[in-house]
Amino acid sequence: MKLKALCLSMSLLVLPGVASAQSALDALKKSAGDAGKGAVEKRVNTKLMDEGRKNQCSFKSGTAELDAGCDAKLKKLAATLIDAKKQLDGAGVKSYKFEVSGHTDSSGDAAKNKKLSEQRAETLVKELVTRGVPRNEIIAVGFGSEKPLVKPDDTAAKKAKNRRYELRVRL
Repeated sequence: MKLKALCLSMSLLVLPGVASAQSALDALKKSAGDAGKGAVEKRVNTKLMDEGRKNQCSFKSGTAELDAGCDAKLKKLAATLIDAKKQLDGAGVKSYKFEVSGHTDSSGDAAKNKKLSEQRAETLVKELVTRGVPRNEIIAVGFGSEKPLVKPDDTAAKKAKNRRYELRVRL
């Protein structure tokens, strides 16, 4: 009887050690997975930003209507997003959203610019969805003039740089 009680006591002392070792192993695996996901996210975002810069489409002034001649650029952007999706899926990333963010220069009313940037981002999202990007994996966000590339945007060239859209993935 004493031996049975001793064995039971010993097992209770050992089990927490096994559980904490398993917990430490799980934490290590999660940390390694997070680092891998972070590297994939960085690589994908670099590619998305580069392609977004190279393939900027223009909009008719004051509207969310695309100027003519954007079809080839939109095809390249969609192909880039589809390739990014494959990389993310291949890396085991399960939860992500592609984000199309619209930006304006600082001219005019800030509230109108923000709304216009949202509408333009949504126009791009619709175009990318028609080219094969799943709708549930892409969102439109408008920033207006909140995140300029160049400050101050006091020349036509600087204003033009701030009127843009950007692509990125959010994990």
